[in-house]
Amino acid sequence: MKVLIIVATAGEAARLAGVPAHVVVCGVGAVAAALSTQQELMREPYDLAVSAGIGGAYPGSGLQPGDLAISSLMAQADLGAVDGLPGQETFLSLEELGLSVQPDQSSDQPNGGIFPAWHGAQALAERLQYSGVQQSGLRVGYGPALTLSTVTGSLAVAHALATRFPGAVCEGMEGAGVAHAALRWGVPALEIRGISNPVGPRDRASWTLAEALAATRRGVEALLGW
Repeated sequence: MKVLIIVATAGEAARLAGVPAHVVVCGVGAVAAALSTQQELMREPYDLAVSAGIGGAYPGSGLQPGDLAISSLMAQADLGAVDGLPGQETFLSLEELGLSVQPDQSSDQPNGGIFPAWHGAQALAERLQYSGVQQSGLRVGYGPALTLSTVTGSLAVAHALATRFPGAVCEGMEGAGVAHAALRWGVPALEIRGISNPVGPRDRASWTLAEALAATRRGVEALLGW
């Protein structure tokens, strides 16, 4: 399987040095990720596009810093509108607004920025969970991976997002961008994130970057059978 891996930063790329895949640094955000993914897919064919790196774990996911998240889907979670009076705001998805990220607005199946993951994602998560628990206590979450342009900084927002996307495991800034570009090319996509922190109030001093990057590499190596 020929795999394209998109990461946001040079530090994430360095931790994946030597893996048998093409690793590209895109910069931060879904737009940067989509542009880089499209550019690479235009150059040569790939069997799978992967958004990889570190991210936050949602309340209720059961994941802690140093654990690993595998996507069941990738969602651009802040794409939509806010409606209602102050203090009574309601988030409206693109589907509820009658809009789609796909250019064909007449399609019977509009896409509100939610992209299914590669068909092998669940089996990968289960394999990693079994081997991780046996070897080192690594926990592996499988569920929706949410992409936001602004990192969540409050527990109230974190819980609201987790309610909108039941079973959400992680938050990042690039996954849906990779998936959106891959969809246009008919290439499956996947998100793999090592957990550096819980989603909520920012406490950079408590982030476990080294452990999160190590978990990311373990996930990528398992995907590649390496």
